[in-house]
Amino acid sequence: MAVFVWAGLVMRRKADDRLIKWVGCSRRKPILLRGARQVGKTTLVRNFAKSQDLVLNEINLERHKDLADVFASMDTSIICTHLSAIIGRNVRKKGSLLFLDEIQAIPAAIAALRYFYEDMPELPVVAAGSLLEFALAKHSFSMPVGRIEYLHLGPMDFREFAEEINPYLASHLEMASIVSDKKTSFHGEMMKLLRTYLIVGGMPESVLAFAQTHSLSESASVHEQILGTYVDDFAKYANGRDLGDMQSVFRRIPANVGRKVKFVNFARDMKSRDVKSMLDLFAKARVVSQVFNTDANGIPLGAEEDRDVWKPLFLDVGLMNHANGLGFSLLEGLSDVELINTGAIAEQFVGQQLLYRNGDAEMPSLHYWLREGAKNNAEVDFVIADGLRVLPVEVKSGKAGSLRALREMVVGKGLECAVRFDANVASVQRIPIDGASKSYELKSFPLYAAVCL
Repeated sequence: MAVFVWAGLVMRRKADDRLIKWVGCSRRKPILLRGARQVGKTTLVRNFAKSQDLVLNEINLERHKDLADVFASMDTSIICTHLSAIIGRNVRKKGSLLFLDEIQAIPAAIAALRYFYEDMPELPVVAAGSLLEFALAKHSFSMPVGRIEYLHLGPMDFREFAEEINPYLASHLEMASIVSDKKTSFHGEMMKLLRTYLIVGGMPESVLAFAQTHSLSESASVHEQILGTYVDDFAKYANGRDLGDMQSVFRRIPANVGRKVKFVNFARDMKSRDVKSMLDLFAKARVVSQVFNTDANGIPLGAEEDRDVWKPLFLDVGLMNHANGLGFSLLEGLSDVELINTGAIAEQFVGQQLLYRNGDAEMPSLHYWLREGAKNNAEVDFVIADGLRVLPVEVKSGKAGSLRALREMVVGKGLECAVRFDANVASVQRIPIDGASKSYELKSFPLYAAVCL
């Protein structure tokens, strides 16, 4: 994993390795960074250029909307001439990296990426936009399908956080998935580090503030600023919706993490279609991830998903706790198990790690299994694809918990393996089904190992 220096501190992201491989390709495609505001897209590119000794030619298209006609020409020579005039040097010079930030401000620039690939394959081009999903959704321009690559960036995961805060513990993280008769010596320390992550979260600026000051209050200040930024963004994509109503719905999202969406839980005095529309907007802004219900009878899981039945994950566990009023002073006073059992913290954490389990090239996605009946409801927190098999994943916050729903899904779907995350060290058990004639394998891992799954 590449190592960069940001404000005097080392910051590592998995996406660094992807960019290194990308820039080394002889006929690379322009790469388009997608992700919520303030997950570190711009900083990632700046640090990458510095680490690779590339001259960074960065231009923020929100500040140069007058370039719309230039990009609309789709003539890369003309485009580069104008960009060079603005930056003050030749953007095509060997050893340079062209970075088009806030590209959603000029949708024609997205379409023009195709011609950078066809006309100037030798020029590395990166584009990013904090509200890019809204421009892509409109799709009133010709998308450069097959001529660009996507890189989806989320908050720092637990591994990235650990490498920044405690590199020694981070080096032992993979051992968390190893089953041993002896309890690992670092388990207690890893749980303490997890506890810190649940409060600080993975937003890069929050992690940086904590790394510099070791102050949870400084991290909380960053959370407040970020949440305020998201609220300010409402005006950019409200499309005539009442900003007060949007703010009201937004504030209810963290309290509904891990719960099947019922519109009345977000606003009792609003029409369901209006609440749904707002939640869809928040999903496009990437501050909400929709975990859709799936029948999970086989792969791909998306083939049997019900997009009308879903539960939300918030962008980041630290932001979620702050928005729910779980301040650092309260969370510090709880034991590890009490902390993990508070609200939907454990489910948010595990889901946040699993969203990007397939790498950063694919759109983050996640499913769960729900069976509703008059008397026998059953729900398994997450369902993922493990190769060609369906793998149910249950999150048990404490050291014990009922596995009734997990068992019912395993039996009903004829599955042979399931995963549980809890507060214990790794273990493997054979759980009997129908007496001793049948059984399934239950693999249990400590919560912090979710990033290793």
